[in-house]
Amino acid sequence: FHLFFSRCLSYMEPQNISRAPIFLLMGLSNDPDLQYPLFGIFLFMYLVTVLGNLLIILAISRDSNLHTPMYFFLGNLSLADIAFTSTIVPKTLNVIHTRNNIISYVDCLFQLSFLHLFGYMDCLLLTAMAYDRYVAICRPLHYPSIMNPCVCGLLLLITIFISLLEAQLQFLMVSHLHFCIDVEIPNYFCDPPQLFSLACSFTSTKAILVYCMGAVFGG
Repeated sequence: FHLFFSRCLSYMEPQNISRAPIFLLMGLSNDPDLQYPLFGIFLFMYLVTVLGNLLIILAISRDSNLHTPMYFFLGNLSLADIAFTSTIVPKTLNVIHTRNNIISYVDCLFQLSFLHLFGYMDCLLLTAMAYDRYVAICRPLHYPSIMNPCVCGLLLLITIFISLLEAQLQFLMVSHLHFCIDVEIPNYFCDPPQLFSLACSFTSTKAILVYCMGAVFGG
């Protein structure tokens, strides 16, 4: 994925990077007294998320009774959850700990790309799991033949392909934005809607497209 996005980055307009060399993640609060509690909360949630999903993956891999389509998708969902969380939280912890809220233009693009990649992968995997339950309930006699390993693998590949395509679209839309000054992002991660609102170039069409895609995937 890093090589894929690096090649895409080589086609970007150079003035974008010169106009917006850095972004400033403003986080949740600038109050010094709240930094340690915020660090502890984020670290605790991150460890619970990672360890909980790793336990799910370990249980599925070791128990042959769980080698079914539902748990196949659940294991991949756990992997996507770990990756999704790891896209945001480590950088947030670093910002809180070092008080250095600078994130480079390139790092911001990579963060939002992977954020959407694994976020939309979550949505599509949940859709595949819903379809699996539909077949199990409505077509129980045909379930083994319909949800065979080839179909499950195909659904997973489609999920990855669509998520990668959507993440690439987000990447390209943001990479063509023009920023007048160093940008202060009122959040703890890079998100396209906020970057659209902070850009100097006209972005209403792109913003509408982002919200439409979010509505479609959410539905």
